[in-house]
Amino acid sequence: MADELTLRKFEALSPFEIKDELINLAKKTSKTTQSTFLNAGRGNPNWVATTPREGFFLLGQFAVTESKRVFEHAAGIGGMPQAKGIAARFEAWLAKQADMPGAGFLSSAMQFATKTFGFDPDAFVHELVDSIIGDNYPVPDRMLVHNERIVHEYLMWAMCGKPRPPGKFDLYAVEGGTAAMCYIFKSLKANRLLHPGDTIALGTPIFTPYLEMTHLEDYDLKVVHVRAPQENQFQFTDDEIKKLEDPKIKAFFIVNPGNPTGMALSKETIGKLTKLVKNKRPDLMLLTDDVYGTFVDDFRSLLGELPQNTIGVYSYSKYFGCTGWRLGVIATHEDNIFDKMIAKLPDAELKALDKRYGALTLEPRKIKFIDRIVADSRDVALNHTAGLSLPQQVMMSLFSLSEMMDGQKRYQAACKEIVNRRVWTMIDSLGLKLSPNPNYDAYYGLVDFEFWARKNIGDEAVEYLKKHVHPLDLAFRLAEAHGIVLLNGGGFEAPDWSLRVSLANLPDEAYEDIGRGVRTIARGYRDAFEASKAGHKK
Repeated sequence: MADELTLRKFEALSPFEIKDELINLAKKTSKTTQSTFLNAGRGNPNWVATTPREGFFLLGQFAVTESKRVFEHAAGIGGMPQAKGIAARFEAWLAKQADMPGAGFLSSAMQFATKTFGFDPDAFVHELVDSIIGDNYPVPDRMLVHNERIVHEYLMWAMCGKPRPPGKFDLYAVEGGTAAMCYIFKSLKANRLLHPGDTIALGTPIFTPYLEMTHLEDYDLKVVHVRAPQENQFQFTDDEIKKLEDPKIKAFFIVNPGNPTGMALSKETIGKLTKLVKNKRPDLMLLTDDVYGTFVDDFRSLLGELPQNTIGVYSYSKYFGCTGWRLGVIATHEDNIFDKMIAKLPDAELKALDKRYGALTLEPRKIKFIDRIVADSRDVALNHTAGLSLPQQVMMSLFSLSEMMDGQKRYQAACKEIVNRRVWTMIDSLGLKLSPNPNYDAYYGLVDFEFWARKNIGDEAVEYLKKHVHPLDLAFRLAEAHGIVLLNGGGFEAPDWSLRVSLANLPDEAYEDIGRGVRTIARGYRDAFEASKAGHKK
């Protein structure tokens, strides 16, 4: 077992880096004991959306026939697919492939999309076919025309909720939520919306990279924590929200639903934030990372409530089981404060930005913030080759269409049932009695060990534990003694004696093992406490 000094060294590391050490320990344990290696440290789901994938792989076969139709060389060379008449050819080809997986979905998707969005059938099918072949650079570089319309409609459901915000959003397709974070931070700095030394607020607990990026010398931001304590069901308290009234705070970044808490902002919390922004802080920049919103009934993002102030980030990774596809979106409203704030910058800063973006257009001051993000993502000079890979954008379209066509939301219900079944298995295994919370996404669980231990091994034992044992000991002991990998909550600004459990990536029965492992370690801590008391009596 790691000693106190060793554990203190790990304090400075991200939970995601500590995870590698825990995995090594857990794997050793599973090799030498009958314990199964259980890695619930990372949120990669163990399910995949099959219907849109079937469509993708069948569409690729049609695309190759279209390439060969233009010309076919014996050396295995084809031409670039042509648009004229392609929709009718696709329909006829699908009729011949009626028994192939994906044929029915593709046929329905073409009809649904052309009817719903008024697409020209040839233009739409050609975008899909030419893009899945990947024979052109992305044009427009920000996002394909039809894909943007489809994804916009999907995001209205996935992120914005009801009532639907007026106007439209400009979207940028990116390599997952990870790339979105990097690009947004970079552009906020490049466009003088955030300067080194500025203050921002983070809604904590929060996904660790948001904590870490602010301290990089690239950004050097001061951070105010707006806390959502467990005692308030992981909602921001009134006193914490009041911190945002301080004009020194330039931006407020949140993950909603939370990671690691799994809790979405309640309607009441959103109402309080909306009131604050509209009445006291109309200049406050908001960034909301809403990856897990689809796991909550009637989800509502700040993007839907405060569209002018908000940059939205969404990733397809978790809902569709596609972390390897790297599919994400950045959204800004067509009427937003970011464009207005750039226009009001001091003359010297505007001239510097004119120089930065001057090679892109004769009128650099008219470039929208979202398009600046695109340019900055490729260091401006390579803007002409910006854009997400086109086969990835096709997959994005098909994922979105599959959800929109699912009027009964059977897929969503199935995903939610999987994670909820697992969380209740773990809760029962821990001997907890809890009531369901409609704001909880059940994608992650935060085990507050101190809270649990006070009820199960007593206050005295917990006080002894906090005095004599390092909080990271809990995660290391689980890995070494039971082959279980969980991330330490303290790395997310959650309580030190807490653990983040991914409820997405292990078989159902594993979550009973996790609860059992936590209970066993607690008994060991209690025994150590009892032994110390006996030693004092002697």
